[in-house]
Amino acid sequence: MGNFSQYNNEHITPETLKSLGRYDFPDPLMVDSDGIGIVAVGGDLAPETLISAYAQGLFPWFNEDEPIAWWSPEPRCVMVPTNYKPSKSLRKQAIRERWQLTLNQAFDNVIHACSLPRSDRLNNEQPEGEHTWIHDEMIEAYTELHAQGFAHSIEVWNDKGQLIGGLYGLKVGSIYFGESMFHIASNASKFAFWGLMRLCEQSHVALVDCQLPNEHLMSLGATTLPRADFLTQLDLLTANSTAKWQNNSHKPLAVSLLDTIEPWQLILK
Repeated sequence: MGNFSQYNNEHITPETLKSLGRYDFPDPLMVDSDGIGIVAVGGDLAPETLISAYAQGLFPWFNEDEPIAWWSPEPRCVMVPTNYKPSKSLRKQAIRERWQLTLNQAFDNVIHACSLPRSDRLNNEQPEGEHTWIHDEMIEAYTELHAQGFAHSIEVWNDKGQLIGGLYGLKVGSIYFGESMFHIASNASKFAFWGLMRLCEQSHVALVDCQLPNEHLMSLGATTLPRADFLTQLDLLTANSTAKWQNNSHKPLAVSLLDTIEPWQLILK
Protein backbone atom coordinates (compact mmCIF):
# COMPACT_ATOMS: atom_id res chain seq x y z
CA MET A 1 0.00 0.00 0.00
CA GLY A 2 1.58 3.28 -1.09
CA ASN A 3 1.53 6.55 0.79
CA PHE A 4 -0.80 8.99 -0.93
CA SER A 5 -0.83 11.71 1.73
CA GLN A 6 0.31 14.23 -0.91
CA TYR A 7 -3.32 14.33 -2.01
CA ASN A 8 -4.13 15.90 1.34
CA ASN A 9 -1.42 18.53 1.02
CA GLU A 10 -2.01 20.21 -2.31
CA HIS A 11 -4.77 21.31 -4.65
CA ILE A 12 -6.18 18.31 -6.44
CA THR A 13 -9.12 17.90 -8.77
CA PRO A 14 -12.22 15.93 -7.77
CA GLU A 15 -11.68 13.75 -10.83
CA THR A 16 -8.28 12.64 -9.49
CA LEU A 17 -9.73 11.93 -6.05
CA LYS A 18 -12.47 9.81 -7.58
CA SER A 19 -9.96 7.82 -9.63
CA LEU A 20 -7.63 7.00 -6.72
CA GLY A 21 -9.12 3.57 -6.10
CA ARG A 22 -9.17 0.59 -8.44
CA TYR A 23 -12.97 0.35 -8.51
CA ASP A 24 -15.52 2.20 -10.61
CA PHE A 25 -18.37 3.16 -8.31
CA PRO A 26 -21.75 3.63 -10.00
CA ASP A 27 -23.64 6.90 -9.99
CA PRO A 28 -26.02 6.79 -6.99
CA LEU A 29 -28.70 8.68 -8.91
CA MET A 30 -28.62 6.09 -11.69
CA VAL A 31 -28.52 2.82 -9.75
CA ASP A 32 -30.65 3.87 -6.76
CA SER A 33 -33.38 5.99 -8.27
CA ASP A 34 -35.80 4.89 -5.52
CA GLY A 35 -33.55 6.39 -2.83
CA ILE A 36 -33.06 3.20 -0.80
CA GLY A 37 -29.47 4.25 -0.11
CA ILE A 38 -27.34 1.23 -1.00
CA VAL A 39 -25.35 1.78 -4.18
CA ALA A 40 -22.75 -1.00 -4.46
CA VAL A 41 -21.46 -4.14 -2.74
CA GLY A 42 -17.90 -5.48 -2.64
CA GLY A 43 -14.45 -3.99 -3.04
CA ASP A 44 -12.11 -3.26 -0.15
CA LEU A 45 -11.37 -0.65 2.51
CA ALA A 46 -7.96 0.43 1.24
CA PRO A 47 -7.27 4.16 1.83
CA GLU A 48 -7.44 4.86 -1.90
CA THR A 49 -10.79 3.10 -2.18
CA LEU A 50 -12.25 5.00 0.76
CA ILE A 51 -11.15 8.43 -0.44
CA SER A 52 -12.43 7.69 -3.93
CA ALA A 53 -15.78 6.59 -2.48
CA TYR A 54 -16.19 9.61 -0.21
CA ALA A 55 -15.33 11.95 -3.09
CA GLN A 56 -18.28 10.40 -4.93
CA GLY A 57 -20.66 10.69 -1.98
CA LEU A 58 -20.43 7.06 -0.82
CA PHE A 59 -19.42 5.57 2.51
CA PRO A 60 -19.11 1.96 3.78
CA TRP A 61 -21.67 0.61 6.24
CA PHE A 62 -21.92 -3.12 6.86
CA ASN A 63 -21.87 -5.69 9.64
CA GLU A 64 -18.86 -7.82 10.44
CA ASP A 65 -18.53 -10.94 8.26
CA GLU A 66 -20.81 -9.41 5.60
CA PRO A 67 -19.79 -8.04 2.18
CA ILE A 68 -18.78 -4.39 2.15
CA ALA A 69 -21.83 -2.27 1.34
CA TRP A 70 -21.51 1.28 -0.03
CA TRP A 71 -24.22 3.80 0.79
CA SER A 72 -25.40 7.18 -0.47
CA PRO A 73 -28.52 8.11 1.56
CA GLU A 74 -31.56 9.99 0.32
CA PRO A 75 -31.79 12.57 1.83
CA ARG A 76 -28.35 13.43 3.22
CA CYS A 77 -27.96 14.77 6.75
CA VAL A 78 -25.59 17.74 6.87
CA MET A 79 -24.51 20.62 9.08
CA VAL A 80 -23.24 24.04 8.00
CA PRO A 81 -20.68 24.91 10.70
CA THR A 82 -21.44 28.64 10.62
CA ASN A 83 -25.10 27.88 11.30
CA TYR A 84 -24.43 25.88 14.46
CA LYS A 85 -25.72 27.42 17.69
CA PRO A 86 -25.08 25.65 21.02
CA SER A 87 -27.97 25.53 23.47
CA LYS A 88 -28.09 27.89 26.44
CA SER A 89 -27.67 24.96 28.81
CA LEU A 90 -24.54 23.77 26.97
CA ARG A 91 -23.07 27.26 27.13
CA LYS A 92 -23.71 27.36 30.88
CA GLN A 93 -22.11 23.96 31.35
CA ALA A 94 -19.06 25.09 29.34
CA ILE A 95 -18.51 27.97 31.77
CA ARG A 96 -18.45 25.75 34.85
CA GLU A 97 -16.63 22.69 33.49
CA ARG A 98 -12.83 22.38 33.52
CA TRP A 99 -12.85 20.05 30.53
CA GLN A 100 -10.52 20.36 27.56
CA LEU A 101 -10.72 19.52 23.86
CA THR A 102 -7.84 18.20 21.80
CA LEU A 103 -7.36 17.36 18.14
CA ASN A 104 -5.83 14.08 16.97
CA GLN A 105 -4.37 13.24 20.38
CA ALA A 106 -6.14 9.90 20.92
CA PHE A 107 -7.60 8.71 17.61
CA ASP A 108 -7.24 5.02 18.54
CA ASN A 109 -9.03 5.54 21.85
CA VAL A 110 -11.84 7.49 20.22
CA ILE A 111 -12.57 5.02 17.43
CA HIS A 112 -12.48 2.08 19.84
CA ALA A 113 -14.83 3.91 22.21
CA CYS A 114 -17.17 4.63 19.30
CA SER A 115 -17.14 0.92 18.43
CA LEU A 116 -18.67 -0.04 21.78
CA PRO A 117 -22.43 -0.61 21.99
CA ARG A 118 -24.32 2.59 22.73
CA SER A 119 -25.49 1.10 26.03
CA ASP A 120 -21.95 0.75 27.37
CA ARG A 121 -19.10 3.26 27.11
CA LEU A 122 -17.13 1.89 30.06
CA ASN A 123 -15.66 -1.20 28.37
CA ASN A 124 -17.81 -3.54 30.45
CA GLU A 125 -18.19 -7.04 29.04
CA GLN A 126 -21.08 -7.28 26.60
CA PRO A 127 -23.31 -10.26 25.84
CA GLU A 128 -22.22 -12.27 22.81
CA GLY A 129 -23.42 -10.66 19.60
CA GLU A 130 -23.66 -7.16 21.08
CA HIS A 131 -21.59 -4.92 18.82
CA THR A 132 -21.76 -1.94 16.51
CA TRP A 133 -20.94 -1.60 12.83
CA ILE A 134 -17.48 -0.22 13.76
CA HIS A 135 -15.74 -3.59 13.81
CA ASP A 136 -12.06 -4.50 13.51
CA GLU A 137 -11.94 -4.16 9.72
CA MET A 138 -13.38 -0.65 9.89
CA ILE A 139 -11.11 0.34 12.77
CA GLU A 140 -8.03 -0.79 10.84
CA ALA A 141 -9.11 1.09 7.71
CA TYR A 142 -9.82 4.42 9.39
CA THR A 143 -6.73 4.18 11.57
CA GLU A 144 -4.72 3.94 8.36
CA LEU A 145 -6.56 6.98 6.99
CA HIS A 146 -5.61 8.80 10.19
CA ALA A 147 -1.96 7.90 9.61
CA GLN A 148 -2.28 9.25 6.05
CA GLY A 149 -3.62 12.59 7.34
CA PHE A 150 -7.25 12.24 6.25
CA ALA A 151 -9.06 10.93 9.34
CA HIS A 152 -9.23 13.13 12.43
CA SER A 153 -10.53 12.90 15.96
CA ILE A 154 -11.63 15.44 18.54
CA GLU A 155 -11.28 14.35 22.16
CA VAL A 156 -12.93 15.63 25.35
CA TRP A 157 -11.00 15.25 28.62
CA ASN A 158 -12.18 15.90 32.17
CA ASP A 159 -10.13 17.70 34.83
CA LYS A 160 -8.54 14.37 35.83
CA GLY A 161 -7.19 13.78 32.34
CA GLN A 162 -9.72 11.06 31.52
CA LEU A 163 -11.19 10.70 28.03
CA ILE A 164 -14.93 11.25 28.43
CA GLY A 165 -16.10 11.87 24.86
CA GLY A 166 -15.10 12.45 21.28
CA LEU A 167 -15.77 11.96 17.60
CA TYR A 168 -13.95 11.04 14.42
CA GLY A 169 -14.32 11.43 10.67
CA LEU A 170 -12.53 12.41 7.45
CA LYS A 171 -11.64 15.80 6.03
CA VAL A 172 -11.28 16.06 2.25
CA GLY A 173 -10.91 19.60 0.95
CA SER A 174 -13.53 21.78 2.62
CA ILE A 175 -15.91 19.02 3.72
CA TYR A 176 -15.71 16.91 6.88
CA PHE A 177 -17.35 13.50 6.69
CA GLY A 178 -18.48 12.67 10.22
CA GLU A 179 -18.42 9.01 11.20
CA SER A 180 -19.26 8.52 14.86
CA MET A 181 -19.18 10.08 18.33
CA PHE A 182 -19.32 8.82 21.90
CA HIS A 183 -19.61 10.05 25.46
CA ILE A 184 -19.29 8.65 28.97
CA ALA A 185 -20.05 11.97 30.70
CA SER A 186 -23.20 14.00 30.14
CA ASN A 187 -22.98 16.20 27.02
CA ALA A 188 -19.33 15.33 26.33
CA SER A 189 -20.12 14.37 22.73
CA LYS A 190 -21.99 17.68 22.32
CA PHE A 191 -18.84 19.53 23.35
CA ALA A 192 -16.86 17.48 20.82
CA PHE A 193 -19.41 18.44 18.14
CA TRP A 194 -19.28 22.11 19.19
CA GLY A 195 -15.50 21.96 19.01
CA LEU A 196 -15.73 20.45 15.53
CA MET A 197 -18.04 23.24 14.38
CA ARG A 198 -15.65 25.92 15.59
CA LEU A 199 -12.65 24.12 14.09
CA CYS A 200 -14.42 23.82 10.73
CA GLU A 201 -15.43 27.48 10.86
CA GLN A 202 -11.86 28.64 11.58
CA SER A 203 -10.29 26.47 8.88
CA HIS A 204 -12.96 27.23 6.23
CA VAL A 205 -14.54 23.79 6.12
CA ALA A 206 -17.91 24.68 4.63
CA LEU A 207 -19.97 21.56 5.30
CA VAL A 208 -20.08 18.61 7.70
CA ASP A 209 -21.62 15.44 6.32
CA CYS A 210 -23.60 13.68 9.06
CA GLN A 211 -24.75 10.94 6.66
CA LEU A 212 -28.03 9.72 8.15
CA PRO A 213 -30.42 11.94 10.13
CA ASN A 214 -31.25 11.02 13.70
CA GLU A 215 -32.90 12.75 16.63
CA HIS A 216 -29.62 13.63 18.33
CA LEU A 217 -28.07 15.22 15.24
CA MET A 218 -31.22 17.15 14.41
CA SER A 219 -31.32 18.47 17.99
CA LEU A 220 -27.82 19.85 17.40
CA GLY A 221 -29.03 21.80 14.37
CA ALA A 222 -28.35 19.40 11.52
CA THR A 223 -30.60 19.51 8.47
CA THR A 224 -31.14 17.42 5.34
CA LEU A 225 -30.27 17.92 1.69
CA PRO A 226 -31.68 16.05 -1.30
CA ARG A 227 -29.02 13.60 -2.39
CA ALA A 228 -28.73 15.22 -5.82
CA ASP A 229 -27.99 18.61 -4.23
CA PHE A 230 -25.37 17.09 -1.94
CA LEU A 231 -23.62 15.36 -4.85
CA THR A 232 -23.67 18.58 -6.87
CA GLN A 233 -21.89 20.46 -4.08
CA LEU A 234 -19.37 17.69 -3.46
CA ASP A 235 -17.02 18.40 -6.38
CA LEU A 236 -16.56 22.01 -5.31
CA LEU A 237 -16.12 21.12 -1.64
CA THR A 238 -13.50 18.41 -2.22
CA ALA A 239 -11.54 20.67 -4.58
CA ASN A 240 -11.11 23.47 -2.03
CA SER A 241 -7.89 23.64 -0.03
CA THR A 242 -8.08 24.19 3.75
CA ALA A 243 -5.79 24.11 6.77
CA LYS A 244 -4.12 20.75 7.43
CA TRP A 245 -5.45 19.63 10.78
CA GLN A 246 -2.61 17.19 11.46
CA ASN A 247 -0.35 20.23 11.95
CA ASN A 248 -2.67 21.75 14.54
CA SER A 249 -2.92 18.96 17.07
CA HIS A 250 -0.82 20.28 19.95
CA LYS A 251 -2.99 23.03 21.50
CA PRO A 252 -5.60 21.88 24.06
CA LEU A 253 -8.73 24.02 24.18
CA ALA A 254 -10.70 24.68 27.36
CA VAL A 255 -14.42 24.17 26.71
CA SER A 256 -15.03 27.49 28.46
CA LEU A 257 -13.35 29.18 25.46
CA LEU A 258 -15.51 27.60 22.77
CA ASP A 259 -17.68 30.70 22.53
CA THR A 260 -14.75 33.06 21.98
CA ILE A 261 -13.48 34.35 18.64
CA GLU A 262 -11.28 31.72 16.95
CA PRO A 263 -10.85 29.45 20.00
CA TRP A 264 -8.57 26.91 18.28
CA GLN A 265 -4.94 27.98 17.98
CA LEU A 266 -4.41 26.90 14.40
CA ILE A 267 -1.24 26.82 12.39
CA LEU A 268 -2.51 27.73 8.95
CA LYS A 269 -0.37 26.25 6.17
